[in-house]
Amino acid sequence: MDTSWRQSPARRTAAALAPVAAVAAAHIVPAATWLPVVRRRFPRLAGTGHPGHVALTFDDGPDPESTPRFLDALEALGVRATFFVLGDGVLRHPSVVRETVRRGHEVALHGWSHDRPWLPGPVDDVRALLRAAGTVRELTGHDPRWYRPPYGILTSGRWAAARTAGLRPVLWTAWGRDWTADATPASVRSAVAAGLRGGGTLLLHDTDRMSAPGCWRSALGALPGIVHACHAAGLSVGPLAEHGVPGGRA
Repeated sequence: MDTSWRQSPARRTAAALAPVAAVAAAHIVPAATWLPVVRRRFPRLAGTGHPGHVALTFDDGPDPESTPRFLDALEALGVRATFFVLGDGVLRHPSVVRETVRRGHEVALHGWSHDRPWLPGPVDDVRALLRAAGTVRELTGHDPRWYRPPYGILTSGRWAAARTAGLRPVLWTAWGRDWTADATPASVRSAVAAGLRGGGTLLLHDTDRMSAPGCWRSALGALPGIVHACHAAGLSVGPLAEHGVPGGRA
């Protein structure tokens, strides 16, 4: 006999939401890949490559105000990098992406927009990533090889989207914590030095689109010191394409 009518409203609500919570949990559990302990157990996902090389990567662009300044700084340093771009930004600022490629840098995908993936949406994930890949391909003439999900959160839907688009997910082994309002060039260099080793992948940001206003200046100011420190340690610096991490389908 059905006795659910005797339950309190709170219990009935909890019972109704239980299946939704289970689906959401299954969707979000892979997001633990951003945790350092998990990254150490999956070095290829973290971007661990050749021990004599450091992969230099930038997220969240393109930005017509700040990205060209990073391109100038990298040219002065004689270094190339991988830029993880957002598809909607590519659509708005195609000339910045063209210039990035013209200067010999690698363009990878950070998704279509910098959304939070808390609710399951595998079909939307696939559609958005394919749209971003197609936008970059049409603009540059090259298929992107790498995918870094926003916030480093790799849900089941984003895994499936990456496989469908033929992309290799890559996170990072060190970052500059350059997105905060109190970041300085010195704090960025210090954060990088604490976590970066040979074979590592470094995450910085070439824009403040998703960060504190103007914080990109701290990353830009720290860049020469970071590159010089790597060279002084006998490490080469370059894009993921030169890092010894297999590209393509995950």
